[in-house]
Amino acid sequence: MLMLPVPKKFFITAAAAEGKSKLTAFDNALLKAGIGNVNLVRVSSILPPECEYAPDMKIPYGALVPTAYGSIVSDIPGETIAAAIAVGVSPDSFGVIMELTGKFTKEEAEARITRMVQEAFEVRGMELKEIKVQAVDHTVETIGCAFAAAPLWY
Repeated sequence: MLMLPVPKKFFITAAAAEGKSKLTAFDNALLKAGIGNVNLVRVSSILPPECEYAPDMKIPYGALVPTAYGSIVSDIPGETIAAAIAVGVSPDSFGVIMELTGKFTKEEAEARITRMVQEAFEVRGMELKEIKVQAVDHTVETIGCAFAAAPLWY
């Protein structure tokens, strides 16, 4: 039986950017977030046990990177869009990752995502030690993207 490795490190990031198309706006946001030269493999919401926060972690170009993320793209000039990521850490178990996107401010995104992590821990009956949050908002000029992620690494 083939077993995939369990990630040992993570960080959180959020960025916004404009582009000439929806895809390039997304790509430009990835570049600003520091993960534009890797291949994101979208994962859901669980932080592995004993996974260390490593904010300065470097990931090799082209790597397949398990990542919980959310993004929103808009081509409506003047519209405010936001993306947020939050990681809830347990003192003795796994953690929970939540992502959020929508048409609201960074402050609203931070408040909403914090409540989401608290709810996830309550539902699981787990103790919540800390929450790490990163959010960004963006007022669209032509075509904009807001992006937030928790890349996991080995």
